Amino acid sequence: MKANLPEFVLKDQINGHKGQIDINIYFKQSGQSENYYLNKYDVALNEGKPLEPGQKYLVISPSETPGKNNVWKKENVTEAIEVFKKHQGNAELAVGKDAAHKTKLASMEEGKINYVDKDFARIFRNPPLPQTIWVERGKGFTASQSVNLIEGRAVYREDMLTQGGLPYSAWMKLDLDGPRDRHMNFNMNQYHDPSYGFNLKEVLDKFNIKELETPKEREKLEAQLKNGDRPMITVEKNGEQVKLYVEAIPRYSQLNMFAANGRSEKREQFLKENSLNKEVTKSRGKEVSTAQGLGV
Repeated sequence: MKANLPEFVLKDQINGHKGQIDINIYFKQSGQSENYYLNKYDVALNEGKPLEPGQKYLVISPSETPGKNNVWKKENVTEAIEVFKKHQGNAELAVGKDAAHKTKLASMEEGKINYVDKDFARIFRNPPLPQTIWVERGKGFTASQSVNLIEGRAVYREDMLTQGGLPYSAWMKLDLDGPRDRHMNFNMNQYHDPSYGFNLKEVLDKFNIKELETPKEREKLEAQLKNGDRPMITVEKNGEQVKLYVEAIPRYSQLNMFAANGRSEKREQFLKENSLNKEVTKSRGKEVSTAQGLGV
């Protein structure tokens, strides 16, 4: 701002459940004043190994000065890959604290790529594309909500407006399985509240979750789920208390649960007895209906 730059970008990284999320925050100066505005930022999910503290992606190539190298340092893997691929001669893409302490990820000779680390190959071939998050007058998805969206979870918003300016609430989820739009962004699915029918409180009440026994802990858990987080809960399994991660799935009016290693857990085993009986009855009803439809 002191340099009176017309625009600039700040960068950050957050470690999520599925990898490292790279964030680019765009600031632009007004054409009518010296004020700067934050109207958008983008998030990209790098499912590779996250950078360790002090590490950066390094693009290294020979300098015109004999015995010396040029080194470009990047925190964003997509930008590092772009810089590396633009080279015409010899170059190396690595990760580390500096050129003396690095691990090679890829290399090229005379402009032709001759090595890519097997664990890095998928990301090298398909670098993560960013999702643009728009901010209007300070309102929009927060950074933590955007991290949750790009990792595939739903976020609850109470401050949405229709095109006519009417307020509404909805669960929002990126359609990560669908095509990107002309701006290369994923489309957003919305599950309106209450018309869609997903009631978080009622769904939580079906399960034996220890945190629901205390009003303060329950309030915290609900807020985390609405933020799109994957908070940790305490449940009983095989007579012992265990910790699991949980996330809200508004599309199916359900919760998903995961062990610490990311493995999916069957949520039915943590249902209260009366809720379990209802689920069994519902399941049997579906089986009978299907059988009749098949003429059995």
